Amino acid sequence: MTDAERKAALDAIGAEVAVCTRCRLHQTRTLAVPGEGAAATEVIFVGEGPGFNEDRQGRPFVGQAGALLTELLASVGWSRQEVFITNVVKCRPPENRDPEPDEIAACAPFLTRQLEALDPALVVTLGRFSMARFSPGSRIGQVHGTFRPADAACGAPRAMTFAMYHPAAALHQGSLKETLFRDMAGVPAALLEARATRTEDSARTEPGNPRGTVDEGPSEPSGALADPGESDPTAQLPLF
Repeated sequence: MTDAERKAALDAIGAEVAVCTRCRLHQTRTLAVPGEGAAATEVIFVGEGPGFNEDRQGRPFVGQAGALLTELLASVGWSRQEVFITNVVKCRPPENRDPEPDEIAACAPFLTRQLEALDPALVVTLGRFSMARFSPGSRIGQVHGTFRPADAACGAPRAMTFAMYHPAAALHQGSLKETLFRDMAGVPAALLEARATRTEDSARTEPGNPRGTVDEGPSEPSGALADPGESDPTAQLPLF
């Protein structure tokens, strides 16, 4: 799929999300929030769901949590325009409550199609609801800052996933802000690892195809990445 075809696919998904009535969340939303970013990127950030500001603007991560996400990206030399940002559910749950299982299920096909269009090398999960989509059964307190192959059923079986706390968590528990920046420092190295895994598998299964299938690998986390100081050489790592 070319970058133009990826963008067209993402735009088509976004148009469907904008008028979706698959679950009760459409009854209270102002605007649906499909997601935004570069169609050519190798990295997608997936959060939980839109909040107040996102619901008003139709864009993901534009409130206080979004400002922190922008800071996190800048800390490794990246910008919002270089990644793709979306959520597990595309409409705001009332009063920012947790999304219900049936709401997550109703939105799941949209996220699956976005992942299929983007075919990312790395999915960064923000918070426990996102993490559960890609690494069922994991506990965020145990796996944050680590990476592993994505669950085969998630829509991005050729990706690695990197678990992080949701930026909003640091707004309520200040001590998590340092943890977020420390974990974010490992994301570029995780991207390099994801690229290497895809290239190795491609050489084994589909010679000449740079977007080959990744080996599912171990089910346990691959462990914490390099110390933040060691990941500086990847700070300007291009994303496409």
